[in-house]
Parts: sequence; C-alpha cells; structure tokens
Amino acid sequence: MTTAPWRDRALPAATRVDDLLSRMTLEERTAQLYGVWVGAATDGEGVAPHQHDMTADVAVDFAELITRGLGQLTRSFGTAPVDPALGARALARAQRQITEAGRFGIPAVAHEECLAGFTAWQATAYPVPLAWGAAFDPPLVEEMGRAIGRDLRAVGVHQGLAPVLDVVRDPRWGRVEETIGEDPYLVGTVGTAYVRGLESAGVVATLKHFAGYASSAGARNLAPVRAGTREFADVTLPPFEMALREGGARSVMAAYTERDGVPASADPELLTRLLRDEWGFTGTVVADYFGIAFLQTLHRVAGTPAETARLALEAGIDVELPTVKHYGEALVAAVRAGEIPEELVDRAARRVLLQKCELGLLDEDWQPETPEPVDLDPPANRALARRLAEESVVLLDNPDGLLPLAPDTRIAVVGPRAADALAMLGCYSFPSHVLTHHPEVDTGIGIPTLLESLRTELPDAKVTFTEGCGVSDPDPSGFTEAITRASEADVCVAVLGDRAGLFGRGTSGEGCDVADLNLPGVQGDLLDALIATGVPVVLVLLTGRPYALGRWHGRLGAVVQAFFPGEEGGPAVAGVLSGRVNPSGRLPVSVPRVPGGQPWTYLQPPLGLAGQVSSLDPTPLYAFGHGRSYTTFVWEDFTGGPDQEIGTDGSYDVSVTVRNTGDRAGAEVVQLYLHDPVASVTRPDVRLIGYQRLELEPGASARVTFGFHADLSAFTDRSGRRVIEPGDLELRLGTSSAEVRKVARVRLTGAVREAGAGRRLRCDVRVSRN
Repeated sequence: MTTAPWRDRALPAATRVDDLLSRMTLEERTAQLYGVWVGAATDGEGVAPHQHDMTADVAVDFAELITRGLGQLTRSFGTAPVDPALGARALARAQRQITEAGRFGIPAVAHEECLAGFTAWQATAYPVPLAWGAAFDPPLVEEMGRAIGRDLRAVGVHQGLAPVLDVVRDPRWGRVEETIGEDPYLVGTVGTAYVRGLESAGVVATLKHFAGYASSAGARNLAPVRAGTREFADVTLPPFEMALREGGARSVMAAYTERDGVPASADPELLTRLLRDEWGFTGTVVADYFGIAFLQTLHRVAGTPAETARLALEAGIDVELPTVKHYGEALVAAVRAGEIPEELVDRAARRVLLQKCELGLLDEDWQPETPEPVDLDPPANRALARRLAEESVVLLDNPDGLLPLAPDTRIAVVGPRAADALAMLGCYSFPSHVLTHHPEVDTGIGIPTLLESLRTELPDAKVTFTEGCGVSDPDPSGFTEAITRASEADVCVAVLGDRAGLFGRGTSGEGCDVADLNLPGVQGDLLDALIATGVPVVLVLLTGRPYALGRWHGRLGAVVQAFFPGEEGGPAVAGVLSGRVNPSGRLPVSVPRVPGGQPWTYLQPPLGLAGQVSSLDPTPLYAFGHGRSYTTFVWEDFTGGPDQEIGTDGSYDVSVTVRNTGDRAGAEVVQLYLHDPVASVTRPDVRLIGYQRLELEPGASARVTFGFHADLSAFTDRSGRRVIEPGDLELRLGTSSAEVRKVARVRLTGAVREAGAGRRLRCDVRVSRN
C-alpha cells in the first residue's frame, strides 16, 4: 500500500501540507480552524469573559462535528477537577475518537493554561509571573518552563497558553499579577526564558496578549487602549519580538482590546504586516477566548457572523478559541456565497496543519499518550517552586535590623492572609481558578500557609494568631482581639494582601481592577491599630500588585513583599523572616507612596517626574529594581573610564566587581540603565538595558561586564522608524532605577542609523569569579 505524500515524514512539511490541503473539502479545512470546549460552564461563574453569554446558545454535537476533523481541544484538564491519570486517558480516548471519525485521522491540538504552572488539579502551583520578574533570574524561569512543559506533554497536551508579555502600565489593572513587570527589557528577557523552557519540552508556547492589553484606559479590563505610536513600539512590542526571535515561540494570542478604534483581532497591520511580514513569524495566531465573537458583540465592528469571521481571517487569526462559533458553518456558508475568499481559509488551515506536522500529528504511526501513573507535583517540581519563591521575596525595608526574627521570641501573627493557603496563589493557579466552584474538592497539592510555615521555621518561638479582619470586608470587629494579641507579643507580623479571583470575585486577577492602590477592605486601618500598640510590626504583603505604603513609612519595623509566591511560598517567606533565606528579590514594579495619581510607572520622560508644575509628586516610595539584603556588598574596580566615543553601530564594555562584605551568603542584582540626555523625541529619564544576578558567599567577589551595543539605545523617531541617534549617553549601574552606583559616559558618533530587524535586543553579560 502506497503512503500518501502528506503522511511521508521524509518529505518537507510544506510539501506534506500542500498535498493534504489538496485532498480536503472546504468543511474539512475549516474544521482545522476552531477548538471545542466540552464541559464549559454556562452558569455565569466562568473562567473567561462573557463565558455564559458566548456558550449559552452553542450546542456542540461532538460526535457529528469531528467527522470533518478538529483543530483544537480546549482545556480537558483545566475546566473541572479531574484526576491527572484519568484525564490523560480521557484525552487519549477523545483523540482516538477524533482520528477515527474523520477521513484523514488527524488528531486535535490539545491546549491548556500554564501561566503559573499547569492549570490542572494536583499540578504544581508555581509563583506568578510578577514573582518571576522579582527574581531577576531568567535561567531559573527557563528551568521552570521546561518542567511545566514536561508535565503538559506527559498527559498529551501540545500547546500552553503562556506566557503573558504585557508590560504593566497601570498597577490598578487586575491582571498585574500575570505580568512580569513594568519594564519591557525585564519582561522580554524573563518571558523569553520561559518560552525557551516550554518549547524545549516540545510544547507550543503562546505569547499573549498581542498587543497593548495592559494599556487599557483607566486600568479597566478590556477597555480601549490609548497608547501612542512610540509607546506601543518601544514599550509594548519589544517583549513579543524578543520572545519570537530569541525564544522561538510558535503561537501568538490576539488581545481583546482595541487601539485607536481598531480591535487587535481585526487588525491586519498588527497580525500580518508587523508580526509576519516584518518579524517573520510563521506559527499560528489564536483568538483569545471568544475574542472573535467580541468583534460583533462588544466592539461592534461587524454586524453578522460572516462579517465577523471575515474580519478575523483577513487580520490573520488562524484559530477560533475556545469553541466553534464563527469559523464553523457560518464561515463555510459565507465562502460558498462568495462573501469570504476561500484563500483566507486555506491560508489559516495551512498554518495550522504545518504546526500539526511539526508536532508529529500528521504521522501515520501517531498514538495518543496514555501515561500511568501521573504525578504532576513531584518533589523536583516543589523544590523548583521553592527556589523561585525564595528568590522572589523582596525585603523592602528593615531600617533597624528587626529581621531576621529571634528564634525564641513571642510573635503575634495577625492578618487575613496568614492562615489561608490561597493567599499564596494567583488567579490562574488551579485552586483559585477552578476549585472555588468545587468547594467539596481538596486543593490536590500541599500549600503550607505562612502561619504554619513560621511555626515550623521557629519551633522555639511562641506564635499566636488572629485574623483581625477579612481581605475585603468592611467589618473591623476583629481589631480588638488583634490589638490584644499584638500587645502581648515582642513582635507583630501583619500578613496582609490580596485574594486572587476572576471577574470581581477577588481583589486581584482577571477582571478584578481597582480604583486606587489602597490596601483592600479595612486592612490599612488594621495596620494602623497594630502600629499604635507600640509593638514593632513586620508587614508581610502577599499580593498580586503593588499597594501604596507611604502612610506607614517610618512606622514599621520591616516590610516584606511577596507576589503570590506559589505552593512553596509559605516556607519561602517564613525562611526570610527567620533568616534561613537571605532575601534577594528586586521590585519588578514600583511601589507608590500614595494610592492615587495613577497610572504611573518608572518609564517617564522629564515631565512625567516630580516638578514644580504640579502639586502631585509621583515619585515612588520604593523604586523599580529596589530590594534589601541581610548582607552587604561593595562595588569596586569600575571600568567605565572617562567619556568614550563609539559609532552608532559600535559597542562598549562596562565592568564592575561586586564583593560580599557581610557574614552570610547573598545575592546582588547589578542593573544597567540608559539615560539619554537629548533626543529627537522625549525619552524615559532612565530605562533598564541589562542586569545580572550574582550569588556570592561571604568574602567572595565576582566581576560583571556589560557589553553595551548602540542598538540598545534605539527608539522610534518622529517618522516611525526605529533609529540610533548620535549624541551623549549615560550608562548607569545601580541597585535600582533610583540608586545609581557607577556612571559611564559614552558619545555615539556618525550618522543616524536605522535599526533593522536584526538589531541586538539584549545586552551581553559576562561574569568572572575571583
């Protein structure tokens, strides 16, 4: 029997796919362009915006539908709690059903969420992306991405809907916890590391949300984006370009939002000209859940399902997720009626099938994975989660050395986040994302609370506890007991923060936007009451965003910030409090002094900074990149020299030796910032262009060299070109964006040079240890 060319692995993928497409009917080609979400909730308590509205009138006859084939299977593990081994077998059965029903026997791509770990019952819940940013450790994030990818592949999943590469523009936005931070270089380098890890395990990484989603007006989820051309080009887009060029991501998810009146899901300039023609992307573009339907229902740029499908296909969206609505029968009918060119269907189907070919799904001997047993939270995963959590904890302040805590002290633990395991998890961790709808089901993984962990960490300490208040409740009736407990102790540990949730069911998370940056509920008043006792107070924040802390500045014994640090977050934070862990996290977002005056991030031109023209001072209390340690470091032997001249295509090395002068091991994060005094358009006063985390034993030193290239000074000029301009620059080495240790002055000479697609996106860093 002769093997059809599309089954022949010896042939190029393009040849195989062209042969297959020539054999498929229109219905079979369109079937590759949508997913099916079997078991999606329709009770209004969903995990996607407008899920109830979008699924109430969609009845899918799965057995009949798959006779034409199927593009994707949506969240077999992430919709309801299912034992991983049973889920893997069920997914394998579904794949066999799909391959047996269609003429060609092509399986579907199975996709899942994996933002902070595989969003499945009994799977490891890692720290959220904002904690990845705080760690300033891309190699560790890459290791985590690889572990997540292995777990996904072990149960038959092909595509992960992560990472989020949105750059924070307004910390009031609910999805700040899902981002890596407020700087595009940090987001790009850390996000690219995650992509490399996931893709190295054979899983398709999906960059989201392309593009501008975090710039929604007023910090409102899905609100219009009013970013200008240069902000969009120089802040929003660079992380995506880096993750595609250097990380090899094979899929991109279109954002829900619109910019200047054009929804991303209907924007060929964004999804085709920029993404494919300019950046050379060859993978698939998938819709965010119901994003295609929203063109008609929310954006109102289409009047019928056919018009909606045409706009999305013309823009460049290849796959409708999570389930078929506009790319099914409506699309087939519109093509047959001549309303939509059939070439658009073929273009999308070709991209989908090329990716399936890469995944081995067109091979004749393909079989679905049926592993047994399945352990999605093995000791190695937990150890990795612990390392990342420990590295991400930020010591904001410790003015009088109150931390570490004495091992035999009396500690009053107070606060609504101290004894709740969910205080450690973000909104896309399975217990917060799904299990809140299944209260009868346990979390499936061990999540030690901070209270439990502190008692384990300090067994000789006398630890008492009271909640004091709820996370967002206005009831202060618990204050009296909290004051009593604090008054009886040597030190009070106030554990405050967020409850992750979706669409208003939490204080942080998707659809949980806030009007200002006050602590939720009456937690701020509780903190005032605890400080008033005169007992030293250590504030521990377990949050998904930064909150304004100026109200308590100078009144606290210490301040510790952790951004939803995952299932091992309790031991990690307790380790910092006890001194077992030397804090080394750095802020990926600024911590404001006052709760209003937003939006603001550190990427400000001169008039965005404090000045005499406004009574409002936006200077943060703790700057981007800030973080303290229990040890001390000196920076010496700096080689930046006097003013140096290089061409607009030249490079220059800046070096410094960092020595640990304390009595314990610790990590310093050396940060390189660019200051451009004069440019043809206004520029941020400083912006991050390089960094290096250095872990040093007591007395040890390391020399770090940053290879600055002129490409790193590029920006978008008035004509819309990305250029490197001649002129003076300052390369500032610091411990944060506001704390500069060393400065090198460089003059770029020659003509203005346009930075093309091959420009350098990152700063080369070399480390030598003495």
